[in-house]
Amino acid sequence: MTQPMNASQLATALDLASCSVPVLPLRAGKLPFGNCAACRYTACGGRPNMKAAGPCQCPRPCHGWAAATTDPAVLQSPGWTEAWRQAHAVAYHPGGARLTVVDLDDADAVTWARESLPATRTVPTTRGEHWIYRGAMQSANAVRPSVDIKSLMAYARWLGPGTGTMTDLPDAVRALAVKEPSAARPAPLAITVPTGAGGGHCRHRTPAYLDRGIAMAEQRITEARSAVHTTVYRTFLAVLSAHGRCGCLTDTHIGRLFTAAQAKGESPRHCTDAWTNARTRLGL
Repeated sequence: MTQPMNASQLATALDLASCSVPVLPLRAGKLPFGNCAACRYTACGGRPNMKAAGPCQCPRPCHGWAAATTDPAVLQSPGWTEAWRQAHAVAYHPGGARLTVVDLDDADAVTWARESLPATRTVPTTRGEHWIYRGAMQSANAVRPSVDIKSLMAYARWLGPGTGTMTDLPDAVRALAVKEPSAARPAPLAITVPTGAGGGHCRHRTPAYLDRGIAMAEQRITEARSAVHTTVYRTFLAVLSAHGRCGCLTDTHIGRLFTAAQAKGESPRHCTDAWTNARTRLGL
């Protein structure tokens, strides 16, 4: 039986699009839909991911945040209709609407914002609040404990219009994304590369084991609060060290890892580079 389309979510998306807010559907886990086969691994050149939202001509919501669109014809097209059937939430691209969301993920972060940032429109979330300012900037994760900035090249879940008067993006928020240079270098990661089984067979190769491993890798990336680049690379390294020599990994598994990384702000090119570097490190 065909799953019915979530008419309420689509109606919300169309309302936002009519106000020039680029929108996209999210699947379970607050994740965007993965790239289609034609665009996976930057086969399309990666340009839709690196520039303004919506230039991709894919027939379904592809390229994470850069799939966000204000075109009602696209939002209601057959490929997108199928995505709405699977969608769990509506997201929007704040930078595409010239907005910045300060994502406060717990009560301590909310207290800090009330003491440190100019008042603006606020939206309650499951664990904290979104503070929305007028103006776009670079996005940044973990600028403070439990504080992320979502604007350009990022998406935020739509949780309602919020309350309060939206104010201009203050310098205090822009300053949060400026990282202090550090002379410290991370300690090298010790890796044990398993011996590959002959004939491409893996002694671990069961659907439950592989799915659990990929799910844990996705969770590790999704829950990263700092050093996202490093977390993505080390997660790729761990997955490849377990399954890189035995033929277990499929395009679907790799696509899931790339999608999780892109949801944390990594570009497809960064994902590809991290994957390639991990393979090189392991001699694959």
